[in-house]
Amino acid sequence: MSQATEQTDIVIVGAGFTGIYMAHKAQALGLSLIALERGGGVGGTWYWNRYPGLRCDVESVDYSYSFSPTLQQEWTWTEKFPSQPEILRYLEWAAKKLDVTKYFRFNTEVTAATWHEDITRWRVTTNLGDTVQTIEAKYIVWGTGMLSIPKIPVITGLEDFTGLVLNTATWPQTPVDFTDKKVAVLGTGSSGIQVIPIVAQQAAHLFVLQRTPSFSLPANNKALAPERMAWIKDNYDQYRADARHSRLGCVTESVGKNFAELTPVEARAELERTYNYGSPMRFSSTFNDIVVDQKANKAAADFAREKIRERIADPILAKKLMPDHYITTRRLCIDTNYYETYNRPNVTLIDLREENLVRFTDSGFETTKAPYDIDIFILATGFDAITGALNRIDITGRNGQKLAAKWAVAPSCYLGIAVAGFPNMFVVAGPGSPGPLSNVVLSLEQHVEWITAMLTFLEKEGITTFDPTVEAERAWDDHVAELSNGTLMRFADSWYTGTNVAGKPRGNVVYMGGLAPYEKEIIEVATHGYLGFTLTK
Repeated sequence: MSQATEQTDIVIVGAGFTGIYMAHKAQALGLSLIALERGGGVGGTWYWNRYPGLRCDVESVDYSYSFSPTLQQEWTWTEKFPSQPEILRYLEWAAKKLDVTKYFRFNTEVTAATWHEDITRWRVTTNLGDTVQTIEAKYIVWGTGMLSIPKIPVITGLEDFTGLVLNTATWPQTPVDFTDKKVAVLGTGSSGIQVIPIVAQQAAHLFVLQRTPSFSLPANNKALAPERMAWIKDNYDQYRADARHSRLGCVTESVGKNFAELTPVEARAELERTYNYGSPMRFSSTFNDIVVDQKANKAAADFAREKIRERIADPILAKKLMPDHYITTRRLCIDTNYYETYNRPNVTLIDLREENLVRFTDSGFETTKAPYDIDIFILATGFDAITGALNRIDITGRNGQKLAAKWAVAPSCYLGIAVAGFPNMFVVAGPGSPGPLSNVVLSLEQHVEWITAMLTFLEKEGITTFDPTVEAERAWDDHVAELSNGTLMRFADSWYTGTNVAGKPRGNVVYMGGLAPYEKEIIEVATHGYLGFTLTK
C-alpha cells in the first residue's frame, strides 16, 4: 500500500544528537521539515545499544549539547561517565525541551533517496510497516550516525545454534538473565570490554573469543559531586570555549609538550597522572605527539602494557591480552574491572590467534582445539562505521550515480559534509571529518551550525541547488590523506580506516588535524562564498 507524495523543505534522517539539533535549527529557520527514525524513539545509537555495562567514554559534562544555556543549566549529570539509560533520558528530555519530538516519525525506515534533476528535489522512500511513503524535499540531512550499523561476521553454522544469539548493538529492551548460563562473547573492542565483566558476574561460565587485543584504561568512574557539577554550571561558557578551541573537543588539562621535551621522570609522571584520572581523551593527550611520533607512542603504549600486566594474575594470560598496535590508532577503551575479570575461575580466554573458530553447532561452537557447549552467544563485533549506514540505503544522485558504488571505490566527501554528484545533500560527520577521534557531540554541533548557516545563505540568495565540485572533493580527500599519513594512523587496521569490514576500501575517513583547526577550515569555505561548491539559481 502506498500513500500520496508529501512535500517538505527538508528531510532529516536520524533521531540522535544530530537529528534533534538539526530539527531545532530547521524549525528556527522557518523551514518545513519531516524527521525520520527507524527506531521507536529518539536516542540514535543510545536507543539501540542497551547492553549491560554500557556507558560513554567521553565525560558527561562534555558529551552533551553546548549550544543552549538552558539545557546546560537545567540538566544535572550524575556520573563522570554517563550510562546508556542516563544518556537516553537526556536526549528524550532535550528533544521535548526543544519541542522537536513532534517532527519525528518513528519506526520509519528510509529505504531510498533519489535526486530528481527536473524538479531539483529529493524523493525519499520510507517503509512504515507495509505502508510505503514518498516524500519530496529540497534538502536532505543524513544524521544516521558514525556507529549505527553493526558488523555481523559470517560464521559457519551460526544459524544452526539453538541457543540465544545477542548483539551488543541491537540489545533487547528487556533485561537478559545470564544466571547459571554458559555464555560466549566474540569481540574485545569497546563493547566487549564493557559487557564482559557484567556477564562474568552472573554466568556459570564465560568464554571470551578474542581476535585483536585492545588497549584499555580503568575508567575510575564515580558519582559527580554536587560541588563539581555546580562549578561546571558556573563556568560552562569558559569550559565550552576551551573545549571548542582544542584538538579533541574537550578539556584534557594536558601538559602541552612533545615527549622529547620532557625528562624520563617528567614523562612518567604525566603518564601516571592522565592514567589515574581515567579518560581516553586525557591519556591520548599526555604528550602532543603520541599519534605522530613513534618514540612518544612507544612510551605511552609500553606504560599502558605495564599497567595491563599488573591487573592480570597469570603472566601467560597477560601476554595473550597484550595489544601490539600503536596506541590510539585503534579505539582506546576504558573499563571497569575488565582485565581483573580474567582472574575469575569462571572465565576462559579463547585466543583466536592461536585457535581458529571453525563452526557453530546446535549446542555451541568448535575451534581447531576443542568443542565448547554454550547457552548464549554475544556478538560484540563492532560496526560498519562512518559509511555503513548510508551504504545500506539506495541513495541515487545525478546521472543515476549510486552513493554506495561511489564509496565502494573511496569514501569521498567534501569537508566531511557534502558529496559531489549528490546535490542539496548534507552528511553529518561523514568521512573526512574529525568526528571519530573527537568529542563527537561537539563535532556534530559544528556541522549542524555550519549547515544551518549555509541553508540561511541559500534561502536568502535564492539558490536552487548546491553541489560540491569533483575537484574540491578530491582536494579535500588528498588533504585528509596527507594529514593522516603524517601520523601513525597510516599503520592502523581498524574502523578508523575501514579495514575492519571485509571488502571495504581502506580510506582516510578521519580528519587528523583536530577539531579547532577543522572548524577554521570549514568557516573559511563559508566566508568566501562556499568555495568548492557549484551554486545554481
